[in-house]
Amino acid sequence: MEQILEIALGNQKRAYGIIEELRIPYVWDSVGGEARLVGSLKTGLLAKHKDIDFHIYSPVVTVKGSFAAITEFARSPHIVKIEFANMLQTEEECLEWHLYYRDGDSADLWQIDMIHIVKGSMYDGFFERVAERISATLTPETKEAIIRLKFQTPDDTKIMGIEYCRAVIEGGVRNYDELSEWRKQNPFTGIETWKP
Repeated sequence: MEQILEIALGNQKRAYGIIEELRIPYVWDSVGGEARLVGSLKTGLLAKHKDIDFHIYSPVVTVKGSFAAITEFARSPHIVKIEFANMLQTEEECLEWHLYYRDGDSADLWQIDMIHIVKGSMYDGFFERVAERISATLTPETKEAIIRLKFQTPDDTKIMGIEYCRAVIEGGVRNYDELSEWRKQNPFTGIETWKP
């Protein structure tokens, strides 16, 4: 378990290094956006899957303004792919970006999700509050259980971070067999709004 925790901490340290290298909060600030870290890195639960999640808030979200920030990130030779979805006309009121960062030191591929959200819309601050509640609820034992389950998950199996948290915190899950059974009983559809 100690080795797994060391790997997770190493990945978290590298994630913060990538954020600093790309100057993510600064770049979004330069186009009128407020970038807030969310997800597994925010809660200290980033483990095996190399992903970084930001929600960015602007009073007005435009494709042009959002592209201006992404253009800055695209200048990095480490950004090898960018995906985009325009969801401004949905209840989510956002532009969704997925950037893929090839780490020169290890050749690892990191996914950086940046969701540009209209300030004051339905999900403004929601996932930040989820991260705060999870962080406040975690114990050393539940944190270790979540990280261990993430490492036990096969690489070709996609499980959302919030699923691990809910299964461990609410469902008492402690091993991968229990997690598989719990997921069958608690299927996730769409955006997950659970928080402890």
